Amino acid sequence: MSPRLTDWSIALTAAIAFTSGMVSLISGLPQDWFIFVLHGIVGFWLLLLLWGKLRRVWPRLIHPRRWDRRTVFGMLALLVVTLALGSGIWWVAGGELSLAGFNLLNWHIVLGFVLTAAIVVHMFARAKRLRKRDIVGRRRVVRMGVLLLGSVAIWPAQQLTEQALHLPGARQRFTGSREMGSYAGNVFPTSSWVADQPRPLDVQNWRLSLGGAVTTPRDFSYDELVAAGDVLEATLDCTGGFYSTQRWRGIRIGRLLDQTALHTDARYVSFISVTSYRWSLPLDEARGALLATHIGEEALSYEHGFPLRLVAPGRRGLEWVKWITHIEVRTEPDPEQVISIFSSSFTDAGRGN
Repeated sequence: MSPRLTDWSIALTAAIAFTSGMVSLISGLPQDWFIFVLHGIVGFWLLLLLWGKLRRVWPRLIHPRRWDRRTVFGMLALLVVTLALGSGIWWVAGGELSLAGFNLLNWHIVLGFVLTAAIVVHMFARAKRLRKRDIVGRRRVVRMGVLLLGSVAIWPAQQLTEQALHLPGARQRFTGSREMGSYAGNVFPTSSWVADQPRPLDVQNWRLSLGGAVTTPRDFSYDELVAAGDVLEATLDCTGGFYSTQRWRGIRIGRLLDQTALHTDARYVSFISVTSYRWSLPLDEARGALLATHIGEEALSYEHGFPLRLVAPGRRGLEWVKWITHIEVRTEPDPEQVISIFSSSFTDAGRGN
């Protein structure tokens, strides 16, 4: 492959890897498995492309006297790529490493952001337009096809190898998450998106507010919600790399909504934390979800969202809002939820004030 075609192929592959990685963060249903397969295959495709590029520039790398500023930046980029791909492959194989409070999967995500940003900057600064001779020709098409088919073949080979060798990765969920603390109450790991750390809420003064596109807004006490006693078995699959299946107890959101009349154009339900973190579900999906006050027979711990958290089957952990204080029925999607992911930790409540 020509240098230009190699570089543009790397940029395209990185874009697909980044996009599929972002989509995977909110993909928790079994039918979403193909997103994770695509992400893995594209990762191996990137690895093969980089091997071809490294073979071309290797003579310059091994002679320091031929280095210039571009060489240094190139070597830094190579290091980031190696760490990003290596951390992902190691995690899938069952590897364990915690550094600065981040596990391998967390580092894979962080390095993915860094790598994508670096490639974008590089392409704007130095990208050369593809020429017809860079992409036309049977030999180039065959080589490109071999690389692509090779990456498609490596992914199942890796899966079969893990199963044959009984590696820890063979026991992971399709999302890559590992089982922890199922059916054991509050003992499974806790995590908060970014750094939300509100003060514990006093249930004597706390109220759940239901408003928005409803005829009569209402408030509910903690005891009213507990008394409903609805149970839902669901799997919390956290983007931090673990999953835990529990029997959650609280009140079905459909039962809650039935206690007031909704506007005829109501379409979504937004769940808002005391920190201003928020996420919304389509109305029909929300009706089948649960507002949990307990895990099994145990009341939710503070770290798991006491007094109230959303339990949304098939959604990833970042969508299971904790420390809920307000529910807003909406007639349209909630544009603020994406912003809240990055801003909630900077609110007074998010900082614990």
